[in-house]
Amino acid sequence: MSDIKNTETESTETKSTEVQKGNDEKRVGVFVCECGVNIGGVVNTKAVVDYIGTLPGVKVTSVNKFTCSDSGQADIQQKIKEYNLNRVVVAACSPKTHEPTFRACLEQMGLNQYFLEFVNIRDHCSWIHMWEKEKATEKAKDLVRMGVERSKLLEPLVQSEVPVIDKALVIGAGVAGMQSALDLADMGFQVYLVEKEPSIGGRMARFDKVFPTNDCSICILGPKMVEVARNKNIQIMSYSEVKAVEGYVGNFNVKIEHKPRYLDVVKCTGCAKCSEVCPVEVPYDFNEGFGTRKAIYVPFPQAVPLRGVIDMENCISCKACAKACESKAINYDMQPSYTDVNVGIIVGAVGFKTYDPEPRHDFGYGLYDNVITAMEFERLLNAAGPTGGHVVRPSDCKEPIKVGFVNCVGSRDKNTNIYCSGVCCMVTIKNAQLLKEKRPETDHTIMYIDIRTPFRAYEESYNRARNLGVKFLRGRPVEVKEDPVTKNIKVRVEDTLAGEIRNLEFDLMVLATGIVPHEGINQIQQLLKLSKAADGLLMEAHPKLRPVDTTIDGVYLAGVASGPKDIPYAVSQGSACAGRATILLKNKKAITEGITAVVNPDVCVGCSVCIPMCPFQAIKMDEKEHKANVVKALCKGCGTCVAACPTGALEQSHFKNNQLLAQVKNVFRFQEVAA
Repeated sequence: MSDIKNTETESTETKSTEVQKGNDEKRVGVFVCECGVNIGGVVNTKAVVDYIGTLPGVKVTSVNKFTCSDSGQADIQQKIKEYNLNRVVVAACSPKTHEPTFRACLEQMGLNQYFLEFVNIRDHCSWIHMWEKEKATEKAKDLVRMGVERSKLLEPLVQSEVPVIDKALVIGAGVAGMQSALDLADMGFQVYLVEKEPSIGGRMARFDKVFPTNDCSICILGPKMVEVARNKNIQIMSYSEVKAVEGYVGNFNVKIEHKPRYLDVVKCTGCAKCSEVCPVEVPYDFNEGFGTRKAIYVPFPQAVPLRGVIDMENCISCKACAKACESKAINYDMQPSYTDVNVGIIVGAVGFKTYDPEPRHDFGYGLYDNVITAMEFERLLNAAGPTGGHVVRPSDCKEPIKVGFVNCVGSRDKNTNIYCSGVCCMVTIKNAQLLKEKRPETDHTIMYIDIRTPFRAYEESYNRARNLGVKFLRGRPVEVKEDPVTKNIKVRVEDTLAGEIRNLEFDLMVLATGIVPHEGINQIQQLLKLSKAADGLLMEAHPKLRPVDTTIDGVYLAGVASGPKDIPYAVSQGSACAGRATILLKNKKAITEGITAVVNPDVCVGCSVCIPMCPFQAIKMDEKEHKANVVKALCKGCGTCVAACPTGALEQSHFKNNQLLAQVKNVFRFQEVAA
């Protein structure tokens, strides 16, 4: 059944096949979408087109059930041809998702895609006024009338084409960044993989096992790390940070700082003899502060590259390491060095950190020795951890019998982070399983708000934990105290399912801390000119249709930088970024938006007010002419500079003053606007 309803109306003027007028005549076609009942259930679309058909310049109107469907677009193209239309107004839903579809529809018919005017009568009429149908219909008439008058003043614009350098930069070498780098390299592109830590691997390298299959984390990750190191198209830049990014899609100029390791990585063999003689011991950050490391150390046994690094903040310059190093790799005078690279695309996979409960002393953390985080528990479980895989209490190093787990610490809480971190439930279930399998005599209680197990084999893992004897108590502790003699943790918690208050005592309590933005995320946001969401994480271009793209062409996001996700999801996004980037790298060209700011050099006085206002750094000052110059490949057409310009020298193409005034003048009634 056709999506096009039989409600086409023709204005009193004759069709284009019967009249011959100059190209300056504006011939407007208006197409109103019912969007099923999203719009049609509230707005009387027939009344809208009947009214709009009486306006000057409107040659044809049409109502479609779904204008974005093939039949709806075919209707538009048919009317363009039949009525010789040169302006098209679509009254439908959100232009954010559908405007590109209709622009392409116009281009197929030989019309400039910027001759489209898109009116959002779903969000602005039917949704917001769903209980006031008559008023919603009248408002729709007003908005479409305004759109018709603006459409008559629209001008043809041209998109720019820029060449793309076939090299890529990946920031962050966790599992998502490594996957993206590998996929790009396997397609033949050179990749610069930048990691700020001394070794690649990211957070996954610290895990003991990974859910839901509970297989060894480093056993999975290690081979991938080696694969990255062996790939001839990947240049690993570990212990390095991106310091500056300039340019635009296809031609990014990036400055990378290489922090000094104070040893020659070419000479160093990773034998760790230097660590053996170093007299300094500090808390081992890789083990979440449990155990110690030396001032000169290899990050962990499977590190890539397997090279040492000197922690100069704690080094006492005794030079014992230099005497022990047979390869003479130690260099105390090493300084930061810099590399400038030119790349066509950038993938941001900057990772995350876990919520720190110490400042607020959540559930006694930081006050009581035997309250630890899930990551600390993870390192205790690990056979390569500080206790050789034996879970012990920090207070007395005894193995606990009763262990309590608290979910959603730093998540789903209006006082910290309102969002769900997505993985905490499964992390807790996995950790309880692992300890229960090692020591069946242990008793485990998981205190939760809700158990969320949405992906493959997650529910099976939950059931396996229950079958092992892990107890689940729906409720959050309302009071946590420490027994001053035994150092046990006493918890008062409401069992919301039973409707009872329970008083429990644990030898050890583990907090499942949530995912929060990495401390370096603000720097990355500013360098790449990205947007941040309210939760502090980086924002994608569209959460459903463009989940790895950003508003900056040629910049992509992978992994937890754009929101909480598990390992399979992060790996998938790494591959998705590589796939999206390959479109540009393979074609060696990029098409940039035609809607940009335009400078009138005769009016510009070179005051530079616009330059700091531009969030995309798209405006440069011509030193010779002392006039502002817009780099069209960088400009996103936001209009900030236009509003800031004190002389009116900047104008926004597609949103010029006369175009906007045409809408304003027709807010309440039709008013002829001179072109």
